[in-house]
Amino acid sequence: MTDPTTTATTTTTTPTHAPAPVLSAQPVVLPAPGRGTDLRVRVSAPATGAELPVIVLSHGHGSSLHGYGPLADHWSAHGFVVLQPTHLDSRTLALPADDPRTPRIWRFRVEDLVRVLDGLDVLEAAVPGLAGRVDHDRIAVAGHSWGAQSAGMLLGARVLDADGAPGDDLSDPRVGAGVLFAAAGLGDDLSPFAREHLPFMRPSFATMTTPALIVAGDRDHSALSTRGPDWFTDAHTHSPGTTSLLTLSGAEHSLGGISGYEAAETTDESPARVALVQRLSTAFLHSALRPGDTGWKAAATALEADPEPLGTLRTP
Repeated sequence: MTDPTTTATTTTTTPTHAPAPVLSAQPVVLPAPGRGTDLRVRVSAPATGAELPVIVLSHGHGSSLHGYGPLADHWSAHGFVVLQPTHLDSRTLALPADDPRTPRIWRFRVEDLVRVLDGLDVLEAAVPGLAGRVDHDRIAVAGHSWGAQSAGMLLGARVLDADGAPGDDLSDPRVGAGVLFAAAGLGDDLSPFAREHLPFMRPSFATMTTPALIVAGDRDHSALSTRGPDWFTDAHTHSPGTTSLLTLSGAEHSLGGISGYEAAETTDESPARVALVQRLSTAFLHSALRPGDTGWKAAATALEADPEPLGTLRTP
């Protein structure tokens, strides 16, 4: 493990869980035999509090442990330990297209998330004062775009092979909840390009039974799909598990800017939309991981009562 840098930040408030200053250590390096390069992780956590639940956050294509500040900063300020691995497709690693690992990057991504869970003790020890304050029995995963597919595999989703048969079951019993942002839909609706070059984008949600919040934008038109924005709601429509669907009005693939502050890839920048995502995802995860927490019910009721809502919520 390398010596990580540690920083402190403060985030704004929400009505349910008051924010705390955040300590963040990065990079924390986990050995990864067979991966070709060790796994670099950012660890963020509130400076105070005990029995802190965990979120493993999987970034979208090309990003890294440095991305998704609007989510990671907010979650960690509101009571979560947030773990952000850098996947092999990150622009920071510049993996050549002809690298022999490229066809299996989707699988390496899932293995990265499992490796983070396996290395939780090491990651916990990397942040001064964090050891002993982490609840190893309350773990969630989250991901955006490609990261949503990666996280969904730990929730029970599977990849279909060329004959339509489900691939390996990569679900992890340690994971109790998830949030999938702009998760790709069924492979039957892939564009010709995606069908040829991205064969792993054939998810099946038939066995995704872990409770999850699915977040989609009603203006998220993808060149990878022959369908419209409703393609990104398939994880909700086709999952037998307890899923809720948040559809954001006017949102494109970046959902208002969750991938980073002033990120170049954000085409629909909306601080208000991001704030809604922060509030509802935080409330969902607290309630999903802590039975008896009423924050999710209150957040859903508040959205329903809003005379000018920024989205709609469909709950079980």
